[in-house]
Amino acid sequence: MRVGVLGRGFMGKTHLQALTEIPDVEIAAEREIAKVIADPGVDAVDICLPTNLHAPVALEALQAGKHVLVEKPMALDVAASRQMIAEAKKQKRVLMVAHVLRFFPMYTALGEILSSGRIGAPCAAMFRRRCGAPAWGAWLSDPKQSGGGVFDLLIHDMDLCLHLFGKPETVSATGHEALADGVDVMTAELHYDGGLTAVITGGWHHPKSYPFSMEYTVVGEKGTVEYSSLGCAPTLYRANGEIEVLAMKEQDGYRAEIEYFLECCRRGENPSLCPPEESADAVALALCILEARKRNGEKIRCEI
Repeated sequence: MRVGVLGRGFMGKTHLQALTEIPDVEIAAEREIAKVIADPGVDAVDICLPTNLHAPVALEALQAGKHVLVEKPMALDVAASRQMIAEAKKQKRVLMVAHVLRFFPMYTALGEILSSGRIGAPCAAMFRRRCGAPAWGAWLSDPKQSGGGVFDLLIHDMDLCLHLFGKPETVSATGHEALADGVDVMTAELHYDGGLTAVITGGWHHPKSYPFSMEYTVVGEKGTVEYSSLGCAPTLYRANGEIEVLAMKEQDGYRAEIEYFLECCRRGENPSLCPPEESADAVALALCILEARKRNGEKIRCEI
C-alpha cells in the first residue's frame, strides 16, 4: 500500500518511523496536502496535522477515495466527528482514529484481565497522565486549534474508560487552565450506574522540565491491577495476597496501530478494535468534562 503522511511534526515523525518498519508499505514523499490527496497512487492518508484540520482534511481525503487514519482527538466537536463517519460510510472507505492506548501492551493487558473476569466487576478506577506543556507546535497552546491541553492529552484516558467501562451517567471535574503558562490540569470523575467511579487526572504542567508519566489503578471485586510508567509493570494484586506481574505482548503500540489500520484497508473492514463511532464518543465526553470543570465539581449529565 502507498500511504501519505500529512504533517511532519512530533506525531508525524512518530508515525513515519513506524511506517518504515512495516513491510509492503510505500510512503508518499510529497509534502503538500492537496497533492497527496489528489495523487491516484496514494491508497491511504495518515493525518498528523493540528486538531482543527483533522475534520476538513479527513473529509477531503475520503471524498478523494482515500482510507484515513487520523490522529486523536478526532475533531474539535461532535458534529464534525459524525460528518467524518458519514462520509467514510458513503465513500466505503476505512476511517480510524489513532487512539494508540488501545494498542499499547500495558493497556491491552488491563483490557484482557477485565474481560476475563479474573478480578470480577470493577469497583473503582484511576487513570493519570501528565507531562510538561509540549513545545513542538505553537498551535497546541491555542484552544481553538487544539482544544487545550486537557482535551489533547487526557482524551487518551477518556477513550480508554469508554472502551473498558462504557458511557458514564454523570461527570464532575475540577482543575485549572493557564495556557499562557503551559498549565492545563484536571481531575474528573466519571460516575457509572452500579457504583463505579473512574477518575481521570493530570494534564499539562509547567513546560520544559516536567517529565511525562502515565499510570492506572483498577480495583475489582477480587483484586487490583496497577501500572505506572515510572517503574511499575502491570501487576495484579489478588485479594488472597498473591502478586502476579501480567504478561504483555511484545509490540510497539504505534506500529501495531498502523498495521491494524492498513490490514483493515486491505480487507475493506471496519476497524472494530478502534471504531470511529467510539472515537466520536470520546470527543463528546471530553467536551462534557470540560464543561463540568467550568462548574467546579458539580455533577452534570453525560449526554453522549
